Amino acid sequence: MSSNVPQSAPKYYLLKTEVLGLIAGQRPGTLIPTERALAEKYATSRTTVRQAISELVAEGKLGRIQGHGTFVAPPKVTHVRQLTSFSDDARTQGLRPDSKLLALDVLGSDAEVSAHLGIDQGKPVTRLERIRLIEGEPLAHEVAWLPAKLPRFKSQLAKAGSLYAALADVYGIRIADVEDTVETALAGPAEVRLLGIEMGAPLLLVHRLARDAVGAPVEWTRSAFRGDRFRFVSRVRSGN
Repeated sequence: MSSNVPQSAPKYYLLKTEVLGLIAGQRPGTLIPTERALAEKYATSRTTVRQAISELVAEGKLGRIQGHGTFVAPPKVTHVRQLTSFSDDARTQGLRPDSKLLALDVLGSDAEVSAHLGIDQGKPVTRLERIRLIEGEPLAHEVAWLPAKLPRFKSQLAKAGSLYAALADVYGIRIADVEDTVETALAGPAEVRLLGIEMGAPLLLVHRLARDAVGAPVEWTRSAFRGDRFRFVSRVRSGN
């Protein structure tokens, strides 16, 4: 086992370091040996192997497809959430963004939504629910709430290609300030179904509140990103 890891560490953790060494430099998509083969190679139980592999899958180092085996995962998507949209951030990284529309409704705001958007409870809000994809792979489940009703919003959103472009170019709503709150969560049945991940898989939960130039809230969004495929980056430029 690796000399950099204390021998008092759990067996599965020691095996994790060995597997990381095994896949170092391997191309994404390269299959790794089966659980049985790894158990024989490292003289350990398949239970230990299974725990080590499961953690590496959760961390995004390995991928797993039922019936096809376990493979080296591609690098995580680096997402810079500043004053740009998900689509813009992806394109600047040379990635192909897409989205699947799940729901688009105008409804009365509940207590939580109205508090974040600074409107009276029951006032109309536009609710936009989507699955965000990168290179055709589901990356996040996103629900955005926007104050008031936006005429022909579905067609304008499709035409503009991103939420922020549609808000700015069609409705004259420009984002001047954003506040992102990031916390960890575990995937439940909804994320398993929508994102194709395992129950209990790690998520990064991001709540974004966006304001216009006068400080009025114009968007409140909840995004549940796959922890195995997403890396959050925040850049701050000094005013000096």
